[in-house]
Amino acid sequence: MQATESFDVSYENAILKGDFQPAASSQHILLLHGAGVSSRATASRSGLRPALQQRGIATTSFDCIGHGDTGGALSTSSLHSRTRQAEAVIAARKLVDPPAGPLVICGASMGAYNAIRLTQTQQVAGLILIVPGVYTPAAYDLPFGPLFSEVIRRHRSWAGSDAWEILRQFKGDLLVIAAERDAVIPLEIPERLVLSARQARSRRLRVVADTDHHHLFPLLAAERPAEFEELMTLLADCGRQH
Repeated sequence: MQATESFDVSYENAILKGDFQPAASSQHILLLHGAGVSSRATASRSGLRPALQQRGIATTSFDCIGHGDTGGALSTSSLHSRTRQAEAVIAARKLVDPPAGPLVICGASMGAYNAIRLTQTQQVAGLILIVPGVYTPAAYDLPFGPLFSEVIRRHRSWAGSDAWEILRQFKGDLLVIAAERDAVIPLEIPERLVLSARQARSRRLRVVADTDHHHLFPLLAAERPAEFEELMTLLADCGRQH
């Protein structure tokens, strides 16, 4: 098995730290992490990246500004900046067709909203949204900090998100994975995301029973391996050329 390749991508005044984990097939997924203490290491600790590699699927991931090895002040970033950071990595790593084949993006929590936004500027064949958060456009350009938190914590601020309209234009494969006992993301959000994607080539919602926002994959990998393998198959099929 080939070794993981670390890389640096310049973005404004920062250096984004990331890595490419090769695998046996030409399939590839770009992973976008969430907020808080999340980083690209989260998908490895959860068992997601190793499981994908075992299935022959390569992955690319990077630490957004304020997270992981990239570091820096979170207050210098925003939702908009995170989307542009991902665009910088896609361009620098040549993750677009034809060099890398179909672009499949997997976003977790906050990263799911960035993944949705990327469908506006990239040809995305497969979109995988895990415990997905969505946000009001009023928060998009606000630096991460007290004002951002105030805006997104307003009652049902997410209901006015532009995510629904963006997904109405999406024509690739959509897979949404939700946790039944998610105390962070109301089930209405993943349900509405799937309903919005009217033009998608395929769309599927999987609500995983007795799991929460932070421990979905680790719990399945440890206690319900057959269900974990089923989810990995769904991820592997999303965006695959038929």
